Amino acid sequence: MKAIILAAGKGTRMKSKINKVMHLVGGLPMIRHVLNAVKGAGVNDCFLVIGHGGDEIKEYLGDEVTYILQMQQLGTGHAVMQAEPHCNLKGESVLVLAGDTPLITEEIIKDLIETHKNNAAAATVLVTKVADPTGYGRIIRAENGRFRIVEEKDASPAEKLVQEINTGCYCFDASELFVALKQVRADNEQGEYYLTDVLEIMQSSGQAVVTSFTADFEAVQGINNRLQLAEAEKILQRRIQRRLMESGVTIIAPETTFIGSEVRIGQDTIIYPFTIIEGKTVIGQDCKIGPGARIKDSIIGDMVEIDSSVVISSTIGDRVTIGPFAYLRPETKLARGVKVGDFVEIKKSIIGENSKVPHLSYVGDSNIGKNVNIGAGTITCNYDGVNKHRTVIEDNAFIGSNTNLVAPVTIGRGAKTGAGSTITKDVPEGVLAVEREKQRHIPLSKMTVKKE
Repeated sequence: MKAIILAAGKGTRMKSKINKVMHLVGGLPMIRHVLNAVKGAGVNDCFLVIGHGGDEIKEYLGDEVTYILQMQQLGTGHAVMQAEPHCNLKGESVLVLAGDTPLITEEIIKDLIETHKNNAAAATVLVTKVADPTGYGRIIRAENGRFRIVEEKDASPAEKLVQEINTGCYCFDASELFVALKQVRADNEQGEYYLTDVLEIMQSSGQAVVTSFTADFEAVQGINNRLQLAEAEKILQRRIQRRLMESGVTIIAPETTFIGSEVRIGQDTIIYPFTIIEGKTVIGQDCKIGPGARIKDSIIGDMVEIDSSVVISSTIGDRVTIGPFAYLRPETKLARGVKVGDFVEIKKSIIGENSKVPHLSYVGDSNIGKNVNIGAGTITCNYDGVNKHRTVIEDNAFIGSNTNLVAPVTIGRGAKTGAGSTITKDVPEGVLAVEREKQRHIPLSKMTVKKE
């Protein structure tokens, strides 16, 4: 089986420079959700019909799908026709669906495919019922069991009251689909070739056309504007957070929490309010995350506490405490038992077991050993205006408050620096390094104040 995913529309109602299917839901582009559902249903041979903004989609998906260019947007029937050279195989089925339905599930697609096979149908339409069908094609059924789909703009007042709607997801016998498409005419208000017209053509020739019903309207609704995008986000967040809570994660205030689609969180971890967890983040068990934390693309161990801090593309060991108000930038690695306190920024650095950076410090491009204490106000001066240089602090060293470490520099094992020192040379193992101007006392009476 093959799948044709339609993503060539301009999406003008989104009012955006971004292709509609590239807008994010649950931290992923809409098209990613659709592809995941299709592949989860066992359909791996996917063709993506693109037009406006196609390069943006290609850059994201690479060679994961086969691209088909629809030069002119002349309707859904015209879009599917562009795939004929790839999909017109006798005896094979083809799935057709829209790229702007990010909430669709693999279970719904599997049911559609099964209904199609069980009925040996030429076409199977996924339908649902909704209280307000505005904007959707109506399923108009006849007494003889046949039905047709009438688009919103072509529907009569009576037809607009019908609540059974077309979801825009279909399964076809491939060869019969393209035979019928050649008979479609653009004799409608929009001057477009409707894919839905092939259903009536098939029925008129005596072929079996059936429906597959889903009660989950939320899962099949399309996204056409920012309001619908926000509603889809709410629905997806409910799904994600419900799955996590059912697996043993506590989310204290789901309505204030954002968790991305690819995030994994271990049992008995607590997520406090106003927390954002994004990307391919994995969080272990028994952690306390938040309030007010943001974590992206990071690996977090067990029994970690992160309070009101930002962690980006970092790796955090077990029993680490971070924050409040810490900032961990990419390529930060904290070993077991590390403490990072308030107003600390760490970038591209490795910090060994049980070391502490308690507060008000910047650690960049550094290797810090085990059991090191970094005093308040310590700065690793890693940039000379042209190049970045590394600072190395070996095990059991003690860095006094307000120390400037001018890289490249190494602080030996067990060494100490005096508070307020600016260290420009390597410090040997086991010594105290002090580098500061001798204190002088100048009587205030000898100081003159210049008058204006």
